Amino acid sequence: MIGGTGTEGFGLVLRVAAAGHHVTIGSRSQEKGSTAAERARDIVGTGARIDGATNEEAAAAADLVAVTVPFGGQADIYRAIKAAVRPGTIVLDATSPLATAVGGRAWQVVRPWHGSAAEQAEAILAGDVRVVAGFHTIAGEALQALEHPLDSDVLVCGDDGEAKEIVGSLVEGIPDLRWVDVGALSMARIAETLTALLVSINRTYRLRDAAFRIVGREAWGAPPG
Repeated sequence: MIGGTGTEGFGLVLRVAAAGHHVTIGSRSQEKGSTAAERARDIVGTGARIDGATNEEAAAAADLVAVTVPFGGQADIYRAIKAAVRPGTIVLDATSPLATAVGGRAWQVVRPWHGSAAEQAEAILAGDVRVVAGFHTIAGEALQALEHPLDSDVLVCGDDGEAKEIVGSLVEGIPDLRWVDVGALSMARIAETLTALLVSINRTYRLRDAAFRIVGREAWGAPPG
């Protein structure tokens, strides 16, 4: 979990570790990552497999690398871990290009040169890396509140069907979350901006955890073959 010390990343660490997965929190410093891991273990409970490491060490050791960082620092993070990410690795990008990166508001967006933050990540990493975008519409505070269920759907997009299903299985391991395959990685150009929409809804109604549910089916998951 690159960015696992931030609000969104730390919340995902807790939920994924609580589901029984081994999670490594990546940070710019080993000490900060280890401190966050210790705090996460205290919250999740005895037996939680949570370690801390530098971003590069965490990326090199994982088959699935999740990146949950603000858009303003996203490109630098990917450049830093590029050499560490092994071929075939699934990279789950949860970045939303909010205008806070350029001094704007959290309910405004900017348009990355490549179309979306996820496509920017793919362009920087290059090589045989499978980029999947998701988790843009799940609030970090809600993720950290383990005692409360998450009444939401995760919109997942990417060009590699198998990679999306693997990310989807991670989603399904978190109680009350469903995943919806919303198409190719280019659909991140829409999905990422929904973060700003939810921020605006929360601001209007004085909420903190507005979310989306996609209706039409009792369950979504992998599309019919």
